[in-house]
Amino acid sequence: MKRVDVYWLYVGKARELTSLLDSVERAHAERTLKCFSVNTDYISQCQYILDNSLTPYALMLASSSLLKQVTEQSLPLQLRLDIRNYLINYLATRGPDLEPFVVGSLVQLLCRVTKFGWLDDDRFKEVINEAMNFLSQAPYHCAIGLKILNQLVSEMNQPNSGLPSMLQRKIAISFKDQSLFQVFQISLTSLHQLKNDVGSKLQELVLSLSLNVLSFDFMGTSFDESSDEIGMVQIPISWRPVIQDPSTLQIFFDYYAITQSHFSKEALECLLRLASIRRSFFINDATRLKFLSHLMTGTKEILQSGIGLADHDNYHAFCRLLGRFKVNYQLSELVNADGYTDWIRLVADFTLKSLHSWQWAGSSVYYLLGMWSRLVTSVRFLKTDSANLLDEYAPKIIEGFISSRFDSLQSEFSDELSEDPLDNVELLQDQLDFIPYLCRFQYETCGMYIMKIMEPILQLYMDGANLQCCADNIQLSLAEVKLAWIVHIVAAILKTKQISGFSGELQEVFDAELSARVWQLINVTDSGLHSQVKRLNHINSQSIQ
Repeated sequence: MKRVDVYWLYVGKARELTSLLDSVERAHAERTLKCFSVNTDYISQCQYILDNSLTPYALMLASSSLLKQVTEQSLPLQLRLDIRNYLINYLATRGPDLEPFVVGSLVQLLCRVTKFGWLDDDRFKEVINEAMNFLSQAPYHCAIGLKILNQLVSEMNQPNSGLPSMLQRKIAISFKDQSLFQVFQISLTSLHQLKNDVGSKLQELVLSLSLNVLSFDFMGTSFDESSDEIGMVQIPISWRPVIQDPSTLQIFFDYYAITQSHFSKEALECLLRLASIRRSFFINDATRLKFLSHLMTGTKEILQSGIGLADHDNYHAFCRLLGRFKVNYQLSELVNADGYTDWIRLVADFTLKSLHSWQWAGSSVYYLLGMWSRLVTSVRFLKTDSANLLDEYAPKIIEGFISSRFDSLQSEFSDELSEDPLDNVELLQDQLDFIPYLCRFQYETCGMYIMKIMEPILQLYMDGANLQCCADNIQLSLAEVKLAWIVHIVAAILKTKQISGFSGELQEVFDAELSARVWQLINVTDSGLHSQVKRLNHINSQSIQ
């Protein structure tokens, strides 16, 4: 078949694929085009289509066919180099005029062929310098250059079905050692150059590039990218001068403050990863403390201004960032950092507001509660005379948590379609994990508060149990649910007595006081006087055990 005939066949079938709704006809079109992605003789035909077609979907299908060829076929080295060189020139000459999805497909193809040839020929490694040539040109070309670097980092960081895992790791290590730092430096330089180009696509691309670099799997541990949790970031020691430079942290705080909400989250995600750098990365305690102080100052300014936190993605990322402070840094370092007093006060206020905004805050607040839990359990190891102020704020956090749960119950009780949180065991456990440590840290204050709120509810419930005919069923049912929550909280406190690190006569006294009130409730439920005791019978028997 002549090349021009192949061209028109391909374009025609490409149009069919994008317009046909009938599955049989689509399947026929796909079978017709399959040869382009499995037969190496058709590689030149794909190039001809790229050179001559003006149909975006034909261009994308040609690019996709070449991607499958590169991934699944063992192509000769020279052919892969030819494809690589062709794509660089093609993107430089025609890239600005192409649809974004076509550019994305071609960039993916370029990065895939680069990855597969990375260890075969050093000419593949020139892609970074060639991407830099794009950055020095007009905005359209600059965007293509940033897309190439973004895709290259992503490509190197993820496995491909066409590569054995050992070879994949060798390529990733080689890329990390030889080129990743250069890409990070390019991203930082571009961030400074584009700082005044507020809200532009280029800003979004360069922030994404920085995040891709900082999210790289430096140790080859293959972490779960779908998870919200991240471990220690194992940035190489050779990056130390750039990471410790104050301008590196500051540029991300600046971008968070100036950019639009739809990608200001990227700046927070970069800060989250910088805050997660392993402790041994810093040359000494002084440089680590300086880095921490900068993080605290930046987050304090966000807390003071509230900028961007009305956006839920930003809010969630910011909670995660605050949660990392006690994961990576010791309490003594936090207390001795400049501005700790103001910072911990602002974090406490932010936590309380978040607790009472339970409908909006969702699960994000538990990053904050986890931070408070880790803070109070570290107090006994603290060897400094500096005030940590945790004894002042911890009881307020407990009060805020319990009162906000009661507020949520009032709302959920009036909404028949809402899910009862007590029926979701996993969510309930997440909510109660931090309670014992915060309560036992200031057990007298927290224990008195729990008893204070429990006694009138218990009395109302007991009165209703004795006067069923006159009882307000709605109020009684609400009291029952509140008591169920309190029983869960008391059970969590008692259950973790041995691992909380807190002991003594005062602890024993309040353990007994809280237990006595639960036993009092059990006597009511066991009496059988109340018509709606099924929930409490079940909860009491399990919790006390």
